[in-house]
Amino acid sequence: MAAEAVSPRELFFGFARIGLLGFGGVAPVARHVIVEERQWLDDRDYAAVLGVGQILPGANVLNASIMIGDRFCGARGAFAAVLGLMAAPLAILILVATLYAQFGDLPDVQAAVKGAAAAAAGLVIGAALKMGRALKPDLAAALSGAAAFVAVGLMSWPLAFVVLGLAPLAVAAAFWRRRA
Repeated sequence: MAAEAVSPRELFFGFARIGLLGFGGVAPVARHVIVEERQWLDDRDYAAVLGVGQILPGANVLNASIMIGDRFCGARGAFAAVLGLMAAPLAILILVATLYAQFGDLPDVQAAVKGAAAAAAGLVIGAALKMGRALKPDLAAALSGAAAFVAVGLMSWPLAFVVLGLAPLAVAAAFWRRRA
């Protein structure tokens, strides 16, 4: 889709859809809406925007919404995307927090929360696998991803240190690959 064809209104409603459908985490839904449904970005551009969003302070998809909104409509687009992404979830969160404060100690509520957490983890893993297949990473990118997974996921190293350690290596590998 051409950049001039995406209006702040379209950004608002696209990101509102992401916010409303993203229970347990919006990353899987965000990729679906942004790449597959609206075709605002392709998989490579989305991965790049999400990658930058991950190393910045704040929520990944919130950071991505700002960058995507700005790309298409400047500050108005960034504002529309953020407002769309956040408005409904904030209203729902306030309602759910109020209900949880009243009923959170009930065993059935505790079981439902554990089930929702497992479903959310599955959605994130599924989206990651789908992105990995679409990107077809080369050996250096696959090794960087595997190293990050081992360091953060298995060894529980702090994400910031892993990014600071792996990013220069990944950039060097990409530079070397382009020169070859």
